Amino acid sequence: MLRRLVTPLTLCCAALSAGVQAADLTPLEARWLQGMAPVVTHARQALALPLDVVVQPQAAPGAAPLALGFVDGRCKLVLSMRGNPDGQRQLDTLPPALLDAALELMAAHEMGHCRRYLDGAWFRLPAGFSAAQAPDSLAADLRQAWQDMRAARCEEAFGDLVGLAWTRERHPALYARLHAWLVKERSADVIPGSHHDTLGWLALARDPAVFGDAAVFDAAERVWRRGLGG
Repeated sequence: MLRRLVTPLTLCCAALSAGVQAADLTPLEARWLQGMAPVVTHARQALALPLDVVVQPQAAPGAAPLALGFVDGRCKLVLSMRGNPDGQRQLDTLPPALLDAALELMAAHEMGHCRRYLDGAWFRLPAGFSAAQAPDSLAADLRQAWQDMRAARCEEAFGDLVGLAWTRERHPALYARLHAWLVKERSADVIPGSHHDTLGWLALARDPAVFGDAAVFDAAERVWRRGLGG
């Protein structure tokens, strides 16, 4: 699952806009790309999102295995697997029956970030909602960091809900299990109110019926706004 957002993106990388030779990829990279392919194809063809897939060829210990960058008006889906045990660890946490659908959920999470960037809405709340203000007790030099953290939390929540809305649409029989997996991921070492504390929104999405019959982005935004209001 995404742990941080890469932007701006300055990487020595192999771009996969049209694909690279299979020999250029490790088995782990190929497995992630295979699992994410339905989302990438949908984003490019059905939604016409300017989305590129990037594989970092250098070792990236400590990096998020999957993250999103935004460069020159294009979204960059970045895999950082080499020298990074988290890429395999992420797969090892999943039963084989959930693996492909979970990789799709993670890619759809990033697709949600891409949509927000392209809409010029990143770190912005919808009309009618006000951003939380930093506590008065917080030192002045930390208040902007606090507000950025709260804004990032809202973006992570939107991404999670896009992932779940995609799951509801494409893998309804696996929804309950993938929702439980996502809750477990977000609960690990969570600091309440921090960047990846999306548990309030995930609680709203426990029943997939909350998304209604809307398309993925619209369905996610409906539940996201409910969480903002709460």
